[in-house]
Amino acid sequence: MPDATTLMPSPQQLNTMLSLQSAMNRKVDPDWVQAAYPYLRAVVVEAAEAIEHHGWKWWKKQSLDMAQLQMEVIDIWHFILSEILLRHQGNETLASTQLLEGAGTTDDNDIAFDNQSYRLASLTLLEKLELLTALAAARRVEISVFASIMRDCGMNWDDLFAQYVSKNVLNFFRQDHGYKEGSYQKIWHGKEDNEHLVEVMTTLSATSDTYPTDLYQALLQRYPA
Repeated sequence: MPDATTLMPSPQQLNTMLSLQSAMNRKVDPDWVQAAYPYLRAVVVEAAEAIEHHGWKWWKKQSLDMAQLQMEVIDIWHFILSEILLRHQGNETLASTQLLEGAGTTDDNDIAFDNQSYRLASLTLLEKLELLTALAAARRVEISVFASIMRDCGMNWDDLFAQYVSKNVLNFFRQDHGYKEGSYQKIWHGKEDNEHLVEVMTTLSATSDTYPTDLYQALLQRYPA
C-alpha cells in the first residue's frame, strides 16, 4: 500500500513530467498544440491493452502480468498529461494546477457517468479500467480514476514518476531510431521493447541524476544495429 508521503505527487514531480511530455510532443510535432491530436483516443486503446494484461477471458486460463500492466498505466499517463496540456494550450503551470487538484481525491470519490454513480472503492481493478475507457471515449479526464487504478497496480506517485521518466526515455529512443518513419524495430531478440525496458530498469537507480542518460545507453546497447 502507498504510504502517507506518496499519496500526492509533489509539484516538482508534476512540473518535471509535464516538461518532459511537452518536449516529447514537440519532438513528434513542433506544432502539436495546433494539431490537437486525439490523446484521449490513445487512452482508450492503452486502457484496452491494460485489460488484456490484466486478463479477462473466462473461457481460457490467463495470468495477470503486473509488470506489463504497470507499463500500460504509464502509457496512459503520457496521454493524460498531453490532453491536459492541450486543454491549457501547452501552459504547464495551469496543467500542473489541474493535476494537483485531481490527484488529491481518494477512492471514496463518486464518479457520475451515463446516469450512474460509481464509487471507486467498490470497483475492481478491471471495472476501473473499463470506467477509464468509457470516460476517455466520452472525452472526459478524471484523475481520481487513474490514481485509483495506479494504486490498485501497487504503485504510488513516486513509483509513477520513476516509471514515467523511464518510459519517456524509451519514447525518445523510439523517435531517434525511426519510430515515426516506420523503421523502428519494436521487437528485439524475441521481446518487445517494453519488456527490455522493464529489465533494464531493475539494474539502474531511478534517483540518480544520470538515470535518463544511463537508461538510454542501456537500451542502445541492447538494440540491434
